[in-house]
Amino acid sequence: MPLISTNPTTGVELARYDEMSADEIDRALSAARRAFDEWRGTSFDARATVIRAAATELRARKVELARLMAIEMGKPLEQGEAEIDKCAAACEFFATQAPALLADQDVKTEASRSFVAFKPFGVILGVMPWNFPFWQVFRYTAPALMAGNATVLKHSSNVVGCALAIEEILKAAGAPPGLFVTLRMGSKRVGEVIDDRRIAAVTLTGSTPAGRDVAARAGRALKKQVLELGGSDPYVILDDADIASAVKICVSSRLINSGQSCVAAKRFICTTRRAAEVEALFVKEMQLKTMGDPLIGVDVGPQARVDLRDELDQQVHASLAKGARALVGGVRPEGPGAFYPPTVLTNVRKGMPAYDDELFGPVAAIIATESEDEALRVANDTAFGLGAAVFTRDLERGTRIAADQLDAGNCFVNALVRSDPRLPFGGIKDSGYGRELSAFGIREFVNIKTVWVA
Repeated sequence: MPLISTNPTTGVELARYDEMSADEIDRALSAARRAFDEWRGTSFDARATVIRAAATELRARKVELARLMAIEMGKPLEQGEAEIDKCAAACEFFATQAPALLADQDVKTEASRSFVAFKPFGVILGVMPWNFPFWQVFRYTAPALMAGNATVLKHSSNVVGCALAIEEILKAAGAPPGLFVTLRMGSKRVGEVIDDRRIAAVTLTGSTPAGRDVAARAGRALKKQVLELGGSDPYVILDDADIASAVKICVSSRLINSGQSCVAAKRFICTTRRAAEVEALFVKEMQLKTMGDPLIGVDVGPQARVDLRDELDQQVHASLAKGARALVGGVRPEGPGAFYPPTVLTNVRKGMPAYDDELFGPVAAIIATESEDEALRVANDTAFGLGAAVFTRDLERGTRIAADQLDAGNCFVNALVRSDPRLPFGGIKDSGYGRELSAFGIREFVNIKTVWVA
């Protein structure tokens, strides 16, 4: 079966790519293993030269790469350019910080010297999604390569063009042959690659069902995994919050990447005392957002595929059938393209998809509670645990809630949840395990080795 890239704005097919044969995959894995055997012996300075050059390549091709994202998966052009800038910044961060993050750590014992060393694992398999087709890859690749690993990428089938562009960028940056290889193949073949003895570990960003499948397969092979999965992130607006400011931030988070972000806000929780104000401001802010061709400066582009748009529409209508109300949006547009309008649902309750599930698109679910204590309980009443935020003028209380009372891997106060190379990123519960970025992320795929000298 060919891998087909389709423009979600027009529905027009862009390209077809032949899947790699078993022999081609075998040669790619052998090349990756050979590259690792050489790369592991290079200095941090030598690795940093390549990773910094990748940052330069990214910035030089930013406009071209943003356009590629726009036509392959619908990302608005300005957001695509920002994604490339973030990739370049991550490359520069790890190129600079890896020597300190992976430095030997001496531990005083009875030995003449004992220390902890951080040594590369081997070839890392990355299974990545379409929604941030460059960032998700560089988020793990930059630290993995700086740690001395090699990597092979199985990207989503609808963004093969982006995957091949990443391979070109690293090649142009001076990465040796095989150090980063794109595997053109469908999802059904991922298990075979996980089983291969040349693969040391696997990292996946994607849905919770995909994470379960990869975890089970890697677990049988006794291989390390990092899983960053779905989210139904709650944003709690306390009664003392600056409501207008909070709603602006909430809407910005909900519409990132046209609503297609695991860590975007999904559920917005306030008390009944402030519900009418929150709802009115939500409608106002959502109606200000423009939807259309991502190449012409809009806030919201199409969903990445028609089937994903239709699944979102079904979730909205299932919620409406159970008593939710649409304050704005909620009607699938006619005509070409995978578009879905910015939508605000209220009267959302447990048992509705808008409460229980991840709605991967520009749909905000407002949930009103009788008290702030109940609002925090509702925030945690989810199978997911990726991100959460709380809005309040009392920063001490907000900090305490974020640190102690919200069950998620990334908890923000008066700000939208986002990743940063300096901080660990990842989830709990059905949102996965392990961490990317920062010292915690770069150490996920190293052998944390004890060395004892008598």
